[in-house]
Amino acid sequence: MAPLWRLVPGLTGAGLGLAWAGAALAQSAPVELRYATSAPPKTVWEMQVLRFQKQVEDASKGSLKINAFLNSQLGSEQDTVAQVARGRIDAGGYSVTAGSLLVPEISLLNIPFLFKDQTEQDCVTDKHLTKITSDLFVKKGVVFIGWSEVGVADIIGKKPYVSPDDLKGLRARSAPSKVAGYMWSQFGANPNPLPVTEWNSAFQTGLIDVADSAPTFYFFSGLSKLAPVVTMTQHQDQGGVVLVNKAAFDKLSEDHKKALTDTGTLTPAAQLRAEVRGFEAKIREMHKAAGGTIVELTPQQRTVWRKGIEAAWPKMIEAVGGEANAYWKAIQDGIKACSA
Repeated sequence: MAPLWRLVPGLTGAGLGLAWAGAALAQSAPVELRYATSAPPKTVWEMQVLRFQKQVEDASKGSLKINAFLNSQLGSEQDTVAQVARGRIDAGGYSVTAGSLLVPEISLLNIPFLFKDQTEQDCVTDKHLTKITSDLFVKKGVVFIGWSEVGVADIIGKKPYVSPDDLKGLRARSAPSKVAGYMWSQFGANPNPLPVTEWNSAFQTGLIDVADSAPTFYFFSGLSKLAPVVTMTQHQDQGGVVLVNKAAFDKLSEDHKKALTDTGTLTPAAQLRAEVRGFEAKIREMHKAAGGTIVELTPQQRTVWRKGIEAAWPKMIEAVGGEANAYWKAIQDGIKACSA
């Protein structure tokens, strides 16, 4: 797996990606940033990337340009997020899962069934986690620009999974984080961390039997034909993060920095989420029209899933390490404040 311009990985470029011309041309030549994204074409994510490009270009009066590469052309999230930290790629929009490879603490946001609903999650994330998240990323040499949205995760496979017991003994694609691995293990499956670029072949070869995915990626990546049954566990609503290599960001002019950061005001995280979530309902209908299956859980069945994973939450926090306890406290304080 990561606006959705923020979801998507990587502004790449040589020499921190700032395409400076020679000294004589420095006043006239635009700065160009290469932007890598895992967003499939013809999706809400692509629309958001194109809008981001235009906002940056308009705000900078053409002096800063985003050259976007869709569909993981510049590498998987796992590959490119590491290159952002090293300074080989300027920036990118990533899923929380990919971002957690740099800051493991944010993987706590992916704890299954953590939030009561999306309203609670959005409130906690926006109002109570932005500063602590930004501080953690700065320690890794990257600047946190803002939040975005990947989508609600459901379990996908070739049959329904209405009970946690249905996963026992299966080979599961796991996101590359300890939290994700614990989820599958708690339910008796064998987790296998794989980048999104390998999911399709893994299903085809039998390397995995089951996975979890957001509808937007699931349908447009071709997974819906290989794993045609969606069980709507909705166990996780995965957000995204926008990251910029600090050295690259510091080299930008103040006007160019503002052109990038102001996109969060022009298109706030709330709008990005609404666009993705609205599209997800349409995707489910498209999936059914194409012959796929959607299995909805009863409230009682979903309660069984949640109770089955709550016991693993303390182990997940401990496994994350670092400043996980402080981040978990911030999440819990946010939940209390947002429910007041």
